[in-house]
Amino acid sequence: MSFETGTTLADRMRTHAGDAQHLYGHLMRAMADDWEAGGPVREICVDWEDAPPGSVVQLRLLAGVFRLALRGESPELEPYYPCLGGAAPPEEAWPTVRRVLAAHVSELRAALEVAPQTNEVGRSVALLVGLFAAVERTGLSDVRLLEVGASAGLNLLVDRFWIEGEGWSHGPDDSPVRMPHAVRGPVAVSRLAIVERRGCDLSPVDPGTEDGRLRLRSFVWPWQIERHARLAAALEVASRHPATVDRAGAGDWLEQQLQPDGDDTLTVVWQSVTEQYWPRAEVSRVDALVRAAAGRMPVARLAMEYPLEGEPPAGPSLFLAVGSGARQPIAEVEDHGGPVTVRL
Repeated sequence: MSFETGTTLADRMRTHAGDAQHLYGHLMRAMADDWEAGGPVREICVDWEDAPPGSVVQLRLLAGVFRLALRGESPELEPYYPCLGGAAPPEEAWPTVRRVLAAHVSELRAALEVAPQTNEVGRSVALLVGLFAAVERTGLSDVRLLEVGASAGLNLLVDRFWIEGEGWSHGPDDSPVRMPHAVRGPVAVSRLAIVERRGCDLSPVDPGTEDGRLRLRSFVWPWQIERHARLAAALEVASRHPATVDRAGAGDWLEQQLQPDGDDTLTVVWQSVTEQYWPRAEVSRVDALVRAAAGRMPVARLAMEYPLEGEPPAGPSLFLAVGSGARQPIAEVEDHGGPVTVRL
């Protein structure tokens, strides 16, 4: 899904905002006006007019502003951020935000270099549904989990989260990450064990650092209290069970990782809402690498993605490919993961 339609940054901001009445809807429309008027938004976003598709400059800027609030450096913003206890009307936020923009031009210009990374933990619901399906179809319950575009690697901890479907649950009962009523429809709940987990990202985030945690929090929209609580809980789990995320591109990394690990272990390559940011050559390369690996080892591919062509649906779909077979849709998913509606 792209928000990059239009010829100017102002066009893109307005397209993304639409008529949304939440905080960012109001701010993006005001930012578009300010950019056209030559205000601080124009000063901050200089040289970003020709940013490539998928860069989502408006979200980078809003996350930079959010980090100022999260660090307590701009306390005047807090009344407009529900996750910080604010309850002021969002339509009244712009004058305050504009003053903050004008006072932090250099810092916010640097913030535009930080690409959006939410590491949305809710997507682990789709991953679990896909793992159940892959285990059922292959008969292999020991899983080697590889995630491309893993960010901080939080979804690699899927088996440490408590996830509930219709008549079943999975994960530790005492997990701080709890996702009730997360799966709709019948699921063949299979015994599985993640025996190895590892990810890659061009810019991995270290959830063990304050800067890493701040970066992840800043890309979760500030009125979505449940998502902030879920992220905080996942960071608690990650502090006890950190996952390894290598700094690498998907194709180069998979070329090294897709090596046989015995006929009794299923290697699952997992990704969520990342293909839209890849060059088309990288998409084709990853597809080819997984298909080639199927001739050497048990492998499956799970992808929670929007279609690369045509009008995007309301939410992404979860696709499964076993071995060298084609991707098959197995569930419909919300933008942030659950609830997942199974269509097996």
